[in-house]
This record gives sequence, structure tokens and C-alpha cells, in this order.
Amino acid sequence: MPPMQHLLMIEDDARLAQMVGEYLERSGFGVTHAPDATAGLSRLQQPADGKLPDLVVLDLMLPDLDGLEVCRRIRAMDGDVARVPVLMLTAKGDPMDRVVGLELGADDYLPKPFEPRELLARIRAVLRRKGEGAAAPTPAKRMRFGSLEIDRDARTVSVGGEPRELTAYQFDLLVALAERSGRVLTRDQIMEAVRGRELEAFDRSIDVHMGRIRAAIEADVKNPKRILTVRGVGYVFAKQQD
Repeated sequence: MPPMQHLLMIEDDARLAQMVGEYLERSGFGVTHAPDATAGLSRLQQPADGKLPDLVVLDLMLPDLDGLEVCRRIRAMDGDVARVPVLMLTAKGDPMDRVVGLELGADDYLPKPFEPRELLARIRAVLRRKGEGAAAPTPAKRMRFGSLEIDRDARTVSVGGEPRELTAYQFDLLVALAERSGRVLTRDQIMEAVRGRELEAFDRSIDVHMGRIRAAIEADVKNPKRILTVRGVGYVFAKQQD
């Protein structure tokens, strides 16, 4: 039997946290609740059992720090903690919160109010992507495109030997494009290639993630040479070498 996956919920609404926590626990997850940003960041930096959570459910509106700032701080941490998937709970009807959250490294978002079963589905989708990416067999461990190297086993990206940070989802997007270099892919084809994104309804989220990937691997983000936009269609990973 696989070990229980553990979630850290950073949420100041105690009643909501209890209701959702109980639902997730009945669905087979362990849940730790942090009532504010300070407690949540502390649990990530010094986990009680020495084990990081498998995913963070992060509310946007917290009493001490904005959830966007919390996400930024998580992604700036050292080691494995920076790569813990983050699912952000955002204000309903405010797409800019979602855009900024994705730009800061969130792996997914869910507007409030939400159905617990949709939250569960999104959590499972993010964790499935993470697990599939870590476990999927590949014919070649590394892909090289000039100075860009993608190590699928280690799930790392480097440019000129310098490591570049991507979220789990952004890494999967980059691999999906690189494996299909030279082919123009629509946004739907890209999301289908990485799987687990069937609940995604905010089309611009792909554009946000692509911007983050470009910022990590391109020498000039305003004049990209590797990931090109095909206006009105989608994206293509250029075959040419550096």
C-alpha cells in the first residue's frame, strides 16, 4: 500500500480549513493546517517529522502576508522545498490574481468559493503530474539543445551548465515541447501532452507558464530563440542550436 500523501493547508478561515481538511482526510490524505503565512512558512522550513508536504494549498488572502508573497518565498527557498507543488486559492472573478500567482510559480489555482471535490480533483491532478514526471521511463536521460540541457530523470534544467528553476508543471511543459521540437502545438495539445489539466479553463495560464519558462532558459526574453509563439495557434520549440 503506497504511503499516505500529506498536504499543508495555509488558510486563515478555521471553519473552511476544518471542513475541507476533513473531506481531504476522508479521501486518503494527511492534512496539516497552518492558520497564517508565518506558521505555514515555518512548517515548510522546519517540518515536524522532517518530511516536506507533498503539496501546499495556499490561500491568497492571509492576515499577515499576501498569499502571492508566500508563494514567492516558497519558490525562493533552498533545496526540495522550493519545488513543492503549490495550489493557490484565489478570489473569484479576479483573473489577475491567477496570472500573478502562476507567474510566481504556483502549479494550479482554484477560485473561491469552490466545491471540495473539485479541489480534490485538482490536488490529485497536480500530484499525478508530479508522480508521472518522476517515474515515467524515458529512452534518453538527457536532452541537449545547444547550451540548454534537460535531465528528465533528475528533473533539472540548465543553460550553459547553470541550473535554472522551474516548477513541476513548467518542467513538464518544457519537456513536452522539447520532445516535439519543430512541431507547432496548440494550447490544448500542450495541456493534453502533460495530462492532468482537464479542469483547466483559464487559457491564458499556459501563456503565463511559457513566460516563466522563457525567463529561465532564454538569453533575451523579449526576443526568444528557443520557445517561439505562433500567433493565433500556439507554440513551437525551435530545433536550431545555440
